Amino acid sequence: MKSSSTGGLVYSTDGGRMCPECRKPQAQCLCKHAARAAPARDGVARVSRETKGRGGKSVTVVKGLALDGAALNALGKQLRNACGSGGTVKDGVIEIQGDHCDRVLDALQKQGIRAKRAGG
Repeated sequence: MKSSSTGGLVYSTDGGRMCPECRKPQAQCLCKHAARAAPARDGVARVSRETKGRGGKSVTVVKGLALDGAALNALGKQLRNACGSGGTVKDGVIEIQGDHCDRVLDALQKQGIRAKRAGG
């Protein structure tokens, strides 16, 4: 039987699931905090329209904002109100239901955020 370098303890009754990288319980994981640090961004928000995986419904997506979670949620709420539509904030991405790219670009530029249209 081959020995794997990433093998080892996966679950412990004391701490629950274990991180395969640092071998600590996931609640005390050291490497997930390093991975959660915001990746370097160029300061330009990219606004695009997507339909993939949504049953043909279009969604306006805003990516590339260098904001923390609370500020991102507040901006998402402002954009949803400006568009008069629903939406959500997931994984650092603002999703607004419907095709509102032009309205979102205008709203972002009024707030002083550099934004450009991405995609086709």
